[in-house]
Amino acid sequence: MKAILVACLTALALAGTVPAAQFFVAPDGDDTNPGTKAAPLHTIQRGAELAQSGDVVTVRQGVYRESIHPPRGGNSDKKRIVYQAARGEKVELKGSEAIKNWVRAQDGVWQVTLPNSFFGKFNPYRDQIHGDWFDPRGREHHTGAVYLNGDWLVEAARLDEVLMPAGKTPSWLTDGDKRAANTQLWFAQVGQFNTTIWAQFKGENPNEQLVEINVRRTVFYPDQPGRNYITVRGFTMRQAATPWAPPTAEQIGLIGTHWSQSWIIENNVISHSICSGVALGKYGDQWDNTSADTAEGYVKTIDRALQNGWNRETIGHHIVRNNTISHCEQAGIVGSLGPAFSTVSGNTIHDIHVRRLFSGAEMAGIKFHAAIDTVIRNNHIYRTCRGLWLDWMAQGTRVSGNLFHDNAYQDLFVEVDHGPFVVDNNLFLSSVNLLDMSEGGAYTHNLFTGKIISRPEPSRQTPYHPAHSTTVAGLIKIRGGDDRFYNNLLIGTGEPSGRPPAAKDPEWGGGFGLWVYDFRELPLQTGGNMYLNGAHPYANERDPVMQEASDSNLKLVQDGNHFTLYLTLGPELKRADTKLVTTALLGKAKVPGLSYETPAGSPLSIDTDYFGRPRNKTHPSPGPFEKPGQGELILKLW
Repeated sequence: MKAILVACLTALALAGTVPAAQFFVAPDGDDTNPGTKAAPLHTIQRGAELAQSGDVVTVRQGVYRESIHPPRGGNSDKKRIVYQAARGEKVELKGSEAIKNWVRAQDGVWQVTLPNSFFGKFNPYRDQIHGDWFDPRGREHHTGAVYLNGDWLVEAARLDEVLMPAGKTPSWLTDGDKRAANTQLWFAQVGQFNTTIWAQFKGENPNEQLVEINVRRTVFYPDQPGRNYITVRGFTMRQAATPWAPPTAEQIGLIGTHWSQSWIIENNVISHSICSGVALGKYGDQWDNTSADTAEGYVKTIDRALQNGWNRETIGHHIVRNNTISHCEQAGIVGSLGPAFSTVSGNTIHDIHVRRLFSGAEMAGIKFHAAIDTVIRNNHIYRTCRGLWLDWMAQGTRVSGNLFHDNAYQDLFVEVDHGPFVVDNNLFLSSVNLLDMSEGGAYTHNLFTGKIISRPEPSRQTPYHPAHSTTVAGLIKIRGGDDRFYNNLLIGTGEPSGRPPAAKDPEWGGGFGLWVYDFRELPLQTGGNMYLNGAHPYANERDPVMQEASDSNLKLVQDGNHFTLYLTLGPELKRADTKLVTTALLGKAKVPGLSYETPAGSPLSIDTDYFGRPRNKTHPSPGPFEKPGQGELILKLW
């Protein structure tokens, strides 16, 4: 008996040292194969079914038209399940199918009829976009799409719009899609047995081009929550029929974590999601889309999430890094409750919600609810509606070293957050840099070149928490103010003043500089800020440096994927009375009574600049660049 016990223990010990298995997938593989390099599998899903904790699924070059639903995750950070593209090979995962057999309906318009069985259980041309805080702008929208050589066409409101004579476009299109006259439309009808799609292919025979249609809701998404410790790297992922993802419902992206923890999503190209690209959001339940678009409805969502395991130990802790995310009509990255304790870094996010065929809330390059202890750094966000939208419960959040420009509404929108959160070393270059409907933020060493809007929000009671926790400590309205602004560089447009009479709140009009906070109930902490070219300081700021006549000649120049900032600065930079920004200097946010510190709970020090260079410990330079020099500066940003 003793010998048998020893043998069993030895076998268990040896099992613990067995090296991770590697499974290979290739277009010419077979799912009956063992998945070796010499005998690869045919589908990634089959690799997912075989992979156990610690295993790696490597995918060879090719196009894979499937939706992967991993049935399990890894057991720990050291025993992840890894899905990766083979090194140096282009691997495309698509939620679409290529379609031939188009028939000419009239000049420039073609049609195809497919049996409904082609779509299986999910037909995106029947699947209508809807949900909390969604505005369809008076028409129906579906999660289906038609693509010509990789670029998507626009869904028409009616069939007769597709059949309009050449050169004619619907009136709504002029406002919705900036390409207007060059836009090609499609429309679908789903009958009892068949789905027919009409599409405009101006000057093209679609049977001689690559024409694809959406058939899958997702590309990589677990069908159940709790698939933890998964890595997805190196893929090109496109064309998914994703649903609207409000904060009160299950949030489904082209790729998503589905209420799991500790995913790594890195080095991917993610594009053409009908709604959201990456989803770090909440699970679904019977209360999805029943909030009546109210703050009270979302408070109940939070209460249910706490009962459903929303805490530091089980949710979040994701890493989303070095991805290129584009052409999503809701959000590049979305997450309600699920993105807490995560890091989002090094991503390029562009062309988000630019067609504006529908509206509502929830649209941004990054849209997070409850980014508790989340770090958002070194991202490049441009040509979006809003760049970054931190909505409810941004506490312990740090927004650092990001480049924002050419965003239509605002670069950063902080909505009903009580702090403490930190915004440092960012470049805000759009026409409106900040919409502040929060309090308790610390803004330091940023470059602001557009307007700042400050508004209270007395109509909503929103949560705050104990430090580094999801527990709700209380609910309170936003009075406005209680922000810290240290060592920022704020540049106006050179207009004579840019500031209305001191007794008048600019409200939603905003202004250049911090004077817009003169009308808020709670005072600011300020120091070391420099105001150029018509930007104006906070009324109670001591010894601000102002240079109204200074022309910064600021411009951002794009050359391919490279972005260079041209900026002229004078000797006044050295006059700013700056101090090193630390936890001790920032004090405590008023509502939660908490200090500004790192997500790990250690003291904070803003001791490096946008480029990661050390800052002077006694007299750091205002703005995102340490010792940038003077005269015309040429700064390679990305």
